Formats: sequence, structure tokens, C-alpha cells
Amino acid sequence: MKRIILFLVTNLAVMLVLSFTASLLGVNRYLTANGLNFGMLLVFCGLMGFGGSFISLFLSKTIAKWSTGARVIVQPQNSTELWLMNTVQSLATRAQLPMPEVAVYDGPPNAFATGASKSNSLVAVSTGLLQGMTKEEVEAVLAHEVAHIANGDMVTLTLIQGVVNTFVMFFARIVGYFVDSFLRRNNEENSGPGIGYMVTVFVCEIVFGILASVIVMYFSRQREYRADAGAASLMGSNAPMINALRRLGGMQSDGLPQNLQASGISGRESWLGLFSSHPPLESRIDALQSRR
Repeated sequence: MKRIILFLVTNLAVMLVLSFTASLLGVNRYLTANGLNFGMLLVFCGLMGFGGSFISLFLSKTIAKWSTGARVIVQPQNSTELWLMNTVQSLATRAQLPMPEVAVYDGPPNAFATGASKSNSLVAVSTGLLQGMTKEEVEAVLAHEVAHIANGDMVTLTLIQGVVNTFVMFFARIVGYFVDSFLRRNNEENSGPGIGYMVTVFVCEIVFGILASVIVMYFSRQREYRADAGAASLMGSNAPMINALRRLGGMQSDGLPQNLQASGISGRESWLGLFSSHPPLESRIDALQSRR
């Protein structure tokens, strides 16, 4: 329930801020007496599409901590936490990165990295993963997350999501405008958008959003392959990452909130691979085994 409330409150706050900004700038007045102002419409959609993505990125660390209950290690309380801090520090140094925050949370085997930039990042690992893997396998998982940060994957996926959001909104409103104009072609008195516009935009945003998610998920899967390869480079061998992935295959992993699904070392695979945020573990292992 806490996760659902947090998700709803956060998204409502983001939409209110963006709607106020659009109104302040006047870009929400793209429907004119002469028809659609395509330039203003594109600016409006860009503001809403990129704005939502970047606000989510800037809040990602805070939301991740709240939604998972992750506890950032400030002063290690035991040997495991000390080892985690030293391991992440070593990996970050090898990757030429500033030290990210390191956190532990209670949950099934998984780990994730998030943050607005390379200098403002978080690596979190679950108690289930710490208990179910060897130290070398955990180190490989940590290296995978550090590689995500080094590759700038959080920002890259945010940009891709922003572009996709922008064009979903843009084309949905264009289709809505023309459908509404067709339905009202014999009604000269009513010049404003009618029910046809609102219904069409709503339906198109759902349909276009589903199609656009195929693009976003493709890039999400590609970044997993790159992070696996990055982990192998940081570890100096493919074997630890391969062993970690094999171990994950025998565990009941996942357990992350919806907003962090794409960030985990292991994610849900849909019945249709086009909508999966992560490639199958077997494909990731094969890619590492073929890597020289």
C-alpha cells in the first residue's frame, strides 16, 4: 500500500508542476480558432514528456529509498557492510567514478543502481542476494550496477523515455484533433474540442504508449548486455558474472517496485520478449561466454 500511495502522490505532484509550468508559459494553448498550432503543441508535449522523465530521474534516489526501505550505509555496522563499502569503493575507483551511496534493503535476491548522474548515484543490494550468493558473485552483481552508472544508463534511458513520451502525446493529439474535426464537420457553431477529441486522445495515448514501450524496452535490454560486459571488465574475467547470473536463475528474484523494475539486476520477463526490460538470463550468459 505504501508503494502505491507513493507512486500516486509522486505522479500527481509531477503532473501538477508540469501543468502549472505549461500554463505559465502559455504552451498549453495549442488549440486555436484556426486549428492546431503544431509548433506550440510540440513544445507542450516536449515539456510534459521530458519534464516528467527528468523530474523522475532527479527524484529517483529518494523514491528508491522510500519504496524499498533501503538503508544507506554511513557507518558500517558489521563485517558484511564493511565489505560492501570497500567493494563498491574499489569498483568505483576502477571505473573512474565518485563513490556512490551504498544501501541494503530487505527483499528477495536483487540489486539496483539509480541516481541523476555519475556523481549522484546509489547502489543498493537486497539481503536475499547477500544471503544467497558467494562474495565473488555479489561482487560481480555490484560491478554490474557500477557499470550501469559508468555507462550513464539512467540518463540515457530518461532521454529515450522523454522522446517517446513527447511523440506519443504529440501524435495522439493530432489524431484526436482530426477525428474530432471529422465528427463535427457539419457543426459550425461549436469551435472548441469536443468529446471525440478527448476520447481519441485518451485511446491513442494508450495504444501509442504500448507501441512506444517496445522501443524503450529494447534499449533497456541492450543496456543490460553492456552492464554485464562492463562488470566482466571490472572483474577482469567473465566467469564471476556468468556464475552470478546462473545463481540468479535458480532463485526467486525480483521483488522490486514497478518504478524500479528496469533498474534491477534481474527483472520480469513478459510472455512476449518485446515488452521485457531484461533479456533472458540464458541470452546474457551466452553473450558473456562469446565475449573475448
